[in-house]
Amino acid sequence: MGRAFEFRKARKMKRWSAMAKTFTKIGKDIVMAVKEGGPNPETNSRLRAVIQNAKAANMPKDNVERAIKKATDKDTANFKEVLFEGYAPHGIAVVVETATDNNNRTVANVRAAFNKCNGNLGTSGSVIFMFDHTCNFRIKAEDLKIDLEEFELELIDFDVEEVFEDEDGILIYAPFEQFGAIQKYLEEQNLEILSSGFERIPTTTTKLSEEQQADVEKLLERLEEEDDVQNVYHSMEM
Repeated sequence: MGRAFEFRKARKMKRWSAMAKTFTKIGKDIVMAVKEGGPNPETNSRLRAVIQNAKAANMPKDNVERAIKKATDKDTANFKEVLFEGYAPHGIAVVVETATDNNNRTVANVRAAFNKCNGNLGTSGSVIFMFDHTCNFRIKAEDLKIDLEEFELELIDFDVEEVFEDEDGILIYAPFEQFGAIQKYLEEQNLEILSSGFERIPTTTTKLSEEQQADVEKLLERLEEEDDVQNVYHSMEM
């Protein structure tokens, strides 16, 4: 298996321990999607993708509909996507994706997390080049009528980097810019998209001792506890 497979496996184990925050993240994604493209998923591909992710996370349908309705209220604040970059202890690069309605609060909280955990908040562009920005899709394995190798060839025009199967379905990884084109293709082929999203995969990783890993984990956990943080990526080998 390739780099995306190993990354996905490590992220999945991490995600299982933080499910309580999932609905909050999806709720913010719904607000941003509705504010950007309207409340109709038929004409708003971003909202359609978020609803698929909500279903995959077992978010109740009532919660989704309530979030969409709330997002259409002009008094509901929009969330701005803000990226932070820096270093954890032992030279581990860290990228933090946030969705915030108060940038000053978010900057202060993220900076405090880095400072208190012996990290360093960097400037824009300081570590982002160490990560590939990818999009991904998960589809039902039983929907596919051809084998994986043939399917991967079908996707070659979309610069797909990896296609592999795990217990949850078939995963497709491609460059970030190909998200819309791949989403359209899968829908045209009547392949049900179970979930989709974006991830930042480190181009190289650094192996640390258990003691050093604990130092880095302290910062990562502190960042992931922040309400405004959507995702945290790092270059530590898992």
